[in-house]
Amino acid sequence: MATPDFIRDLRATAGHQLLFLPGVSAVVFDDQGRVLLGRRADNGAWSVIGGIPEPGEQPADCAVREVFEETHVRCTPERVVLVHTREKPVVYPNGDICQYMDITFRCRATALAAAEARVNDDESLDVGWFGLDELPDLKRFARFRIEQAAEAEGPAWFGTAETAPA
Repeated sequence: MATPDFIRDLRATAGHQLLFLPGVSAVVFDDQGRVLLGRRADNGAWSVIGGIPEPGEQPADCAVREVFEETHVRCTPERVVLVHTREKPVVYPNGDICQYMDITFRCRATALAAAEARVNDDESLDVGWFGLDELPDLKRFARFRIEQAAEAEGPAWFGTAETAPA
């Protein structure tokens, strides 16, 4: 994910030390039950779409913005499916360290969105729609978010240390 300007400003004084940051993930389904994934430019891995809210931005608005920025797909958030702090901090190649508290939304693509899916910025190498039985290799946290979002109903999953996915 591209580094927002406000984090670059923080890094100017904080250096590489650990920053605890909000994150938002969007598990977007189309009318055929397929899920939208992006292949990330930073590591080449397929994943759900996500990003960091700007100061003052609502998490659901961030999910909609990130999906459009990265895939050109318009979507509507349906419900929160997960609230979870990633177990381990992420250490980036430049030495920056971040740990993310993620809010995952189940989203529905708007009409004709499947036809609109395309790489829309420099954060993705590829985007595509995948059936739940046709998912590419995914990291556990991405697969867990999809599994939670695929349940048609139910409460959001609120992570605890004992139940956190690896």
